[in-house]
Amino acid sequence: MNMKRWFAILGATILLVISIGVNTLSSAFSTDWTAFMDDFASVASSDFFETVIEEGNVNERVALLTVDGVIQDTGSANTLFGAEGYNHQFFLQQLEQAKTDESVKAIVLQVNSPGGGVVESAQIYKEIKELQEETAKPIYVSMGSMAASGGYYISAPADKIFVNKETITGSIGVIMQSINYGKLADKYGVEFVTIKSGPYKDIMSPTREMTEAERNMLQEMLNESYEDFVDIIEEGRNMTEAEVKKVADGRIVNGRQAIEAGLADDFGFLEDVVQAIKTDYNLENAEVFEYGYTQSFGSIFKMKAQSLLGVDMESKIIAKLITDNNAPKMMYLYGNE
Repeated sequence: MNMKRWFAILGATILLVISIGVNTLSSAFSTDWTAFMDDFASVASSDFFETVIEEGNVNERVALLTVDGVIQDTGSANTLFGAEGYNHQFFLQQLEQAKTDESVKAIVLQVNSPGGGVVESAQIYKEIKELQEETAKPIYVSMGSMAASGGYYISAPADKIFVNKETITGSIGVIMQSINYGKLADKYGVEFVTIKSGPYKDIMSPTREMTEAERNMLQEMLNESYEDFVDIIEEGRNMTEAEVKKVADGRIVNGRQAIEAGLADDFGFLEDVVQAIKTDYNLENAEVFEYGYTQSFGSIFKMKAQSLLGVDMESKIIAKLITDNNAPKMMYLYGNE
């Protein structure tokens, strides 16, 4: 083990000792110091700043917002090995900031996502609709390599949607999955004991077969969310229900197919979309910028420690999603992301 890793481990140990100390003081003085420190860290790490992408008129600006990754509210990454990635609450704050900032005249939303949670997607959709209705600010969407399922859900209300020929989009629908390892447990003599207050309390249990009644109950829930999804596309894309349902069977489509089906308007990379919204709304001299937030010392230390220790960030993201969301839930999600 090299010296850098020894220093990283030493630093992690120091943080652990401090954490234990804070918890001890909290118990001794009946004061929620841990909550206080969390609130302090949250405030310190959530200060907005703006990065200018293209210089221009500061009174007429185009805000570039980005959804990159699974649309999932995983909370704050407060632990040493917490995952950095799509930050749901920060993205909602960006939408609010773009709505209230009078210098922002238009928004380009860059979407590169396989989708995610039904609730989180609905939250973004609601905020976008409120922004449009209250301010009439135009929103153009630039789809990246993937904007499927929930990624398309949040794009549907945009004034225009641009794709690349290779963009994977569509996957319109709802999915709920779980794993059944009951037969494997039987093979090795593992017995599960369940005590429940009602016949459906352990619905989608991984230890037994699902009953037909349970399947019908869940299917009804998914069908309702699916119809909501279809309605949103009908409204956003000015399509009939029949037109939407021709492609709303879970299939994925590429950019060309999306345009032909009415799910997108034109081809274009991000820079083309920015130029298009400038041209369409007489914002040729507008400044283009994106939001960021100041990271606390703890966040910076965490990322450095992860790098020094050789932490596999992708594995940590997957592990966090599994541990934080171990109950089956409805998802607007494509594939096994």
